[in-house]
Formats: sequence, C-alpha cells, structure tokens
Amino acid sequence: MDLSYPIGKFDFHQTVAPGQYAALIQDIAGAPGLYRDAVRGLDDAQLDTPYRPGGWTVRQTVHHVADSHMNSYIRWRLALTESEPTVRPYDQKAWAELPDARTAPVELSLQLVENLHARWVRLLETLSGADFARTFRHPEMGLVRLDTNLALYGWHGRHHAAHITGLRQRNGWK
Repeated sequence: MDLSYPIGKFDFHQTVAPGQYAALIQDIAGAPGLYRDAVRGLDDAQLDTPYRPGGWTVRQTVHHVADSHMNSYIRWRLALTESEPTVRPYDQKAWAELPDARTAPVELSLQLVENLHARWVRLLETLSGADFARTFRHPEMGLVRLDTNLALYGWHGRHHAAHITGLRQRNGWK
C-alpha cells in the first residue's frame, strides 16, 4: 500500500458529470464523521505519531484538513461571486508546522470541520449546474472548475481519513 496515497492520487483531468454532484456533496457532508471516528479514543502520544515516515502526525493531519477545507470554502464563495477570481495559494507544509497545528487539541479542528462542512453543504445543495461550471484561477494549478474542486475535496476528506485509519490498523490501535 502507498502510505502517501492510500486511496490513490486525485485525477485533476477527470470530467465531473452533474449526476455525480449529489454523491460528492455527500462526501463533503460525511467527512467530519470520518475524522471524528478516525481519532476516537486516541491519546496524545498516538495523536503525535506520524501516519507515515516523514509524514505529518495525526494531530497535524486533522488540523491540515481544517486549514485546507477553510481555504477551499472561501475559494468557492469567491468563484460564485466574482468572475474567475485569482485565489491565493498557501504553504500547507509550513502551516502544518505552526505551533497550533503541532500542539492544539484535535477537538478544535474537529468542531471547525463539522461546522464548516454543515455550512458548505448548505451552499452546495443550492447550486445550479451553471454554478458548478464556474471557475477560479489558482496560480499553481491554473483554471479550476468548481465541479472539479468538489471532486477534489470529496477525495481530500477520504484521503486524509485513510492516512489516520491506516495508521490505526497498522499499529493495532483499537
């Protein structure tokens, strides 16, 4: 198993059909539960264990999901209210090394992700097909359609949850 990509890499070139939107929105809705279940019962030593050699700790991974998904939600709102806005990238590795990402209780980010996703899903469920075709410009990725971003974040939620659950399985953590 590839410990970096336990569910495989995301395909940025895929076409996301309108018939897929409902399932992808459900992925967004379900992600907070995946994280809560993935870290349930872990102690601080376990939370501070990297999910792979050279990788982030479980704690950093949970905080990364909150950081990343907040950025994505803002990008959605920009794309829905502006014409092809250019979004700011951020250094996710540097963010994961900040003191709060290395030491804060995961509960802070679990609650943040639960509330953020509840709001995000409310927005997603109101959008039209034309809305999902809207775009933003990412300096490193180019023009990104919102339906592709929806698929990316459905994948992203499962991807990092699999990092944690895979570590639990490998280490026999019940």
